[in-house]
Parts: sequence; C-alpha cells; structure tokens
Amino acid sequence: MDKILVIGACGQLGSELTLELRKIYGEANVIASDINLPKNELADGVFETLDVMDARRLGEVVDHHNITQIYHLAAILSAVGEKKPDFAWRLNMEGLMNVLQLAKEKKLHKVYWPSSIAVFGPGTPKQLTPQDCVMDPNTVYGISKLAGERWCQYYFEKFGVDVRSLRYPGLIGYKALPGGGTTDYAVDIFYKALEGERFECFLEKGSYLPMMYMPDAIKATIDLMESDAAKVKVRSSYNLAAISFAPEDVVESVRQHIPDLEVIYKPDFRQTIADSWPDSIDDSRARSDWGWQHAFDLDKMTADIFKHLPALIE
Repeated sequence: MDKILVIGACGQLGSELTLELRKIYGEANVIASDINLPKNELADGVFETLDVMDARRLGEVVDHHNITQIYHLAAILSAVGEKKPDFAWRLNMEGLMNVLQLAKEKKLHKVYWPSSIAVFGPGTPKQLTPQDCVMDPNTVYGISKLAGERWCQYYFEKFGVDVRSLRYPGLIGYKALPGGGTTDYAVDIFYKALEGERFECFLEKGSYLPMMYMPDAIKATIDLMESDAAKVKVRSSYNLAAISFAPEDVVESVRQHIPDLEVIYKPDFRQTIADSWPDSIDDSRARSDWGWQHAFDLDKMTADIFKHLPALIE
C-alpha cells in the first residue's frame, strides 16, 4: 500500500483532497502536512508540521512515514504573489525543487504538483487555449508555474521521476475560505449571499475565466494520479477545463436561490491579472489520454453549494 504525503493540506484544495485520499487509501496511509495546524477534520488523522522549503525536515517526514507518493500543493497564489513577489518565487520554486530532488533520491513512486491557467498570458490565444501555445505569463505566480512545468518535465525525462500535473482553472469550493487567488470572487459571493451582505466584486462584468467546482478538481487529480503511466503523455502539465463564466453569470445563478443579493462591481489590481488569462480552455488531451470528464455546470454547482454551505456557517 502506498503511503502518501500531502504538503499544503490545510489549503482550499488540500483540505478536500486529503480527506478524499484518506477515503481511498485509509486514514493511516495519508499524512497531512502544512506550516499551520489544522482546524477541521484533518486533525483527526496523521499530521506533520512542515515547511516545504526546509529540505532536511521534508526528508525526515518522508523517511519516518515511509512515503511513496507526494502531493505538493503548497504555493503563494496569484493575487497574494503580486504583493509579495520575492517570497512567492522562493516558496513556489524552492518548495517544488525540494520535492523533485527528494523524489529522485528516494525513488518515490509518484509526485503530484499543480500548475495553473496563470502560465498563459497576453499573447496566448484567449478562446479554447490549446495545450501547446504561446505562454507569456506576467505575474510571479504564473512565471513560477511555467518554470515549474519545465522542471517537472526535466525530472521526468532526465531522472525518471513520475511527476504529474494539471493546469487548474479557477477552483470554487465551500469547505475552506479563499486563499488569495484572482478567481476567489466566485467563492466569496456564496458566503456574502448567505450572510445577507452586499457582494463587492473585484472583477468587472464580462471577465470570462475558466472555472471548476472543487469535486471535479479532486476527481481530475485522483484520476490522473491513478492512471497507468503509459497514458500520461504530457509531463509538463495538462490543460484542464469544465466551465467558463463571467461575474454576472455567477450572480444570476446565485440569485436563483437568493433573489435579493446586492452586487456592486469595483475592479482592482486583480482585473489586470484576469485580463491576461484565457476565456476558455481546450483540454482535449486530458480527455483523450486518460478519460477526463467533468460533472458540474454552473447551476448544478450553485445548487450543490447552497445545499451544503449553510450548515458550515451557522
């Protein structure tokens, strides 16, 4: 049985992915780690305090638990990264390099590392952005993710490290608060609606972006990691898509449940970031190589969030 280490387990993606992995592999076989102590169900299983930039400590944790797979999720996201570019670069790059080097030395079975649509930029085709195209990111987050993709492919080709990756679109979940991303407005709106507060959107109308509901992202991640290695033909990072919408689309969807939601649009620095990203993504390689299919459209996602979120914020 594989022993899995999740780095950055307390984040928006990590908190849900870790719990799902524990359902599959067993609680004792999935070790959660983060620089912060967990405040939710993650505390019920094995947890290690870990800063991924501490290579020595990382090696100790891997050895102590006989780790064979790592899901490396710790990162500084786009909006926060623009405020702390030096730290974002160091964390995003040093953390990945520590994991890749350790995977090489310890001959780990698999490594997962998430990329992002932030690798694309102003010169990238906006509609149905293809798997291979111009990539000219203009944020430190996007630059670090593009560099990370090249390192992942390098370690696979030169050293045989079985590293796998997905270019996530904006991820929407309700079990953890937003973590500083440009697409976080599509998470915050649900909290504001249920709390009866006015929603202030930091993107303007017409800002179409690729998005995905968290259950689809979790499914895609595990599907990729459980695929036979021969089917994983992209070793930089796979395009991944589900739905694309603008702020007014999600507002309309929310108002089907809470008609009196008040909304104002006050674009800030994140608008420039959003404008540099694609409107939609071509993920045909993921669908053909290892059978990726999404399950949620916008209205189905909204209904599911309103079904579960009220119990969490009462």
